[in-house]
Amino acid sequence: MAAVLEVEIGGPVERDVEEVDLSRLSPEERWRVEHARMHAKHRGHEAMHAEMVLILIATLVVAQLLLVQWKQRHPRSYNMVTLFQMWVVPLYFTAKLHWWRFLVIWVLFSTVTAFVTFRATRKPLVQTTPRLVYKWFLLIYKISYATGIVGYMAVMFTLFGLNLLFRIKPEDAMDFGVSLLFYGLYYGVLERDFAEMCADYMASTIGFYSASGMPTKHLSDSVCAVCGQQIFVDVNEEGIIENTYRLSCNHVFHEFCIRGWCIVGKKQTCPYCKEKVDLKRMFSNPWERPHVMYGQLLDWLRYLVAWQPVIIGLVQGINYILGLE
Repeated sequence: MAAVLEVEIGGPVERDVEEVDLSRLSPEERWRVEHARMHAKHRGHEAMHAEMVLILIATLVVAQLLLVQWKQRHPRSYNMVTLFQMWVVPLYFTAKLHWWRFLVIWVLFSTVTAFVTFRATRKPLVQTTPRLVYKWFLLIYKISYATGIVGYMAVMFTLFGLNLLFRIKPEDAMDFGVSLLFYGLYYGVLERDFAEMCADYMASTIGFYSASGMPTKHLSDSVCAVCGQQIFVDVNEEGIIENTYRLSCNHVFHEFCIRGWCIVGKKQTCPYCKEKVDLKRMFSNPWERPHVMYGQLLDWLRYLVAWQPVIIGLVQGINYILGLE
């Protein structure tokens, strides 16, 4: 069988690989035949390939410039379209490839998130809604963080061959690690964008925050601008008793609320005066700082998840119109 697979790349084909019956080959031999067919198909098309690479580079540069301008001039519409694409584009590919496990998780996440988002956008805002929103998205954030770490470790263990200690095949171990890494990063990116949208709606409804312009209410020292509840509660009053945190601008918030605002809601300014928050001071514990770096990584990945498939599809359309294959 090995003699059938003898092909010289760049030279004459000794045996016609097109006549090989792939059903009779092992997976490794089938891959070698398909690899040889690909080289035979594209032999002599070097100039066309160079042109396709130039089209790809030019499209990436132009698309990046347009996206940056769109984000700067119309951030609200940019964020909404990006969120919609991150939510829908993977759904299309997973439905096409019949990845039912991902679809089940996607439906569960979308159902709960839709309910939470609905609560966050209602007017008047129920007093318990801000905490419900931050608790849900903080839970998803922690799960995605842990899932991504486990997936990354599984990939590293496989690359170093440690999977053999547990008698696990390399392809199975790598599939497991990559799948967990994908789940962690994808839902991490998605929940942060939903959380940011909900945080904007809730803060604007409460009145102590305005994305552009001045707040509609004056902030009292005894009120948390994130949830709108009293910070200090008397003995005979009903309210939430918890730790508080004072920013460098001297505004005081519930610690849970301001952490949710900065990490989950992707806000790095004071909810009231918009002074920049010192995240290093807020997360002085070294064990908490990876959460900040993980959040920054998710912000960078959202471009790849949302816009990279669109750009690649645009490049393929240009190549098709120009007759490039």
